[in-house]
Amino acid sequence: IKDMRTFIITISLIILSFLPTHSQPEYEIRAVWLTTLGGMDWPSKKANSTAGRMAQQEELCKLLDALQAANINTVLLQTRLRGDVIYPSAIETFPESLTGFTGKDPGYDPLAFAITECHKRGMELHAWVVTIPAGNNRQVKLLGKHSVVKTHPKLCKQFRGNWYLDPGHPGTKEYLSAIVKEIASRYDVDGIHFDYIRYPEQGEKFPDKDTYRKYGAKKELRQWRRDNITAIVRQLYTDIKSIKPWIKVSSSPIGKYNDTRRYTSRGWNAYEVVYQDAQKWLAEGIQDALFPMMYFQGNHFYPFALDWKENCGGRWVVPGLGIYFLDPKEQNWTLDEIVRQMYFTRRIKMEGQAFFRNRFLLDNTKGILDELKENLYRYPTLIPPMKWADSIPPVAPSGLSLHFDGRNTNLKWNASTDNTPLPVSYRLYASNLYPVDIDDITLLVKNGIRDTQYVYTPTLPWQQKVYFALTAVDRFGNESPAAEFNAPSGGVSIPLLDEEKLLHLSPLSSGEYLTISDATGQEVLRSSTPIQLTELTLPAGLYQLNLIDAKGIKQVIGFFIR
Repeated sequence: IKDMRTFIITISLIILSFLPTHSQPEYEIRAVWLTTLGGMDWPSKKANSTAGRMAQQEELCKLLDALQAANINTVLLQTRLRGDVIYPSAIETFPESLTGFTGKDPGYDPLAFAITECHKRGMELHAWVVTIPAGNNRQVKLLGKHSVVKTHPKLCKQFRGNWYLDPGHPGTKEYLSAIVKEIASRYDVDGIHFDYIRYPEQGEKFPDKDTYRKYGAKKELRQWRRDNITAIVRQLYTDIKSIKPWIKVSSSPIGKYNDTRRYTSRGWNAYEVVYQDAQKWLAEGIQDALFPMMYFQGNHFYPFALDWKENCGGRWVVPGLGIYFLDPKEQNWTLDEIVRQMYFTRRIKMEGQAFFRNRFLLDNTKGILDELKENLYRYPTLIPPMKWADSIPPVAPSGLSLHFDGRNTNLKWNASTDNTPLPVSYRLYASNLYPVDIDDITLLVKNGIRDTQYVYTPTLPWQQKVYFALTAVDRFGNESPAAEFNAPSGGVSIPLLDEEKLLHLSPLSSGEYLTISDATGQEVLRSSTPIQLTELTLPAGLYQLNLIDAKGIKQVIGFFIR
């Protein structure tokens, strides 16, 4: 009891100590689970016609726009639901949620479409695969001959009104392996994310006595079940990496691994109840990340978050936060509960946060979306590099060119090379000071550029930037040194002038004159007398102020923006 009280006091002091001064990290995974089962998050529109397909696609684009505006960088898109998938598959059929009819082709590939749209916005897409559940009786009936219960009956068990793949049957590994290999080989996913890769609740009663007799090899039952799940995780990880080693492989285990020395799990944990030895997966290196479902409050959250962090095995742990509990129809949590959890995960240097689920985030439940946009996620962040898989960055971009057209900054460069033959993406940074500090995440203009050119257009004229820098990023997240587009001569930074301090420029010496040129370099004004900038009639844009001496030598005084 004394230790528990000490833990509660310590956690309270830790949280209070950094609330006023906490700054945003440069690297942070910011994920959201986007559910397609029953169209709970998407789609609400049915793709039964050309207009329906367009409406369904537009709906997804609006969701992704909203997530991008909140600086979410990872979308966990439910790709396999309950024995059905959202892409054209040789193994399973389409779900009811896409068209309103199980097995009906929506007329396009939703997974491919979502990947393209996420990448346009600089976000990663991870295919969320529900693994062991095969559906309830209604879902299995709707799937008919396409259900795994019909196609592979020896792999399936009925338990408490639902159907499951039997983790103890060797065929289950092979069946799930075929699904993930299909996704990995056909799609440019950034990750594959396993959900419900465990035995069901009350798993001690799971009807697998026949499987245990056949395959148990005289192991203790509970350990045999844990080994079954671990064997599935191991094979899926190995199979995915053999196809594309840069794909991030993760899962969402129960939020409490086991009882800890700090606090009890109160009989609900991954290890004992559903036979999920997730910390072993981290130690063995057969997961790149875990997203534990930590939908708890108080001491049911903080000690278990520390336990995950302390046993991460050098891999990423991204706590899943139960923002659906903010809803008055659920548990009516207060917003500060989630905010404290987010601050705490940053304090102990966990790799980010994930939100369950998308609708409760974008509905701004209890103001959660406002809190992210205005405070916690005010600026974008980067996904950390997966250095255990590859730690060599690409070569810095070369052949950079820059051209102003009065409003837009047109940037071009040569393709960068990497130690692998894979194409790279690019990050663009911009600043009014030289050199551009690429460690300052607030200077990131665009992440995930997949071309060798980019047009920077400021939303407002005074948001125009003077200096630009570019880095190359490989598929593992390693970032090259920066290449500068327009380094000033001699490396001396040319300032952005504060126009209000330049109401009257200093009088000129004999033979000197001032020029003003626009962003294209075109001279728009020449004067041998002082200039009052506030009285100039100039179009909105970026301008350069120059001093020409009596010998005709030009000195750039600085830039200003109108």
